Amino acid sequence: MTLLARNTPQDAYRRVEFDARIGGSDPRQLVVLCYEQLIAALGSALHAQRSADNRGKSEAMTKAISALTALQIGVSGEQDVAWALRHLYEATRKALLDNVLSFDAKTIETIRGDFTDILRAMTSSGAA
Repeated sequence: MTLLARNTPQDAYRRVEFDARIGGSDPRQLVVLCYEQLIAALGSALHAQRSADNRGKSEAMTKAISALTALQIGVSGEQDVAWALRHLYEATRKALLDNVLSFDAKTIETIRGDFTDILRAMTSSGAA
């Protein structure tokens, strides 16, 4: 079975929508998009865990780590904010990788909540 055969029409639509959002985004909008992807993936991992769907949980955790990697790559500069973001993203990466092997829903819920709060603050203040 090829990779394309495993994708549903909904997956294809989401991919086209995602690609369109990336293509028309400035750097701040891309950060918001990465936060949204991270939050959604963590939500999917929690749902998969409750449903005993190990494959879905693994796929969701992979997506979360990918979104986090994109955020880490995007940090530049040596200001205090850049250092704080690097520290936050690295600590989050470690926690996510730890949860790949031994899933702790409470930790994932906490991370998801923290990033939801950050995204809400970013978007309500007009920073994004």
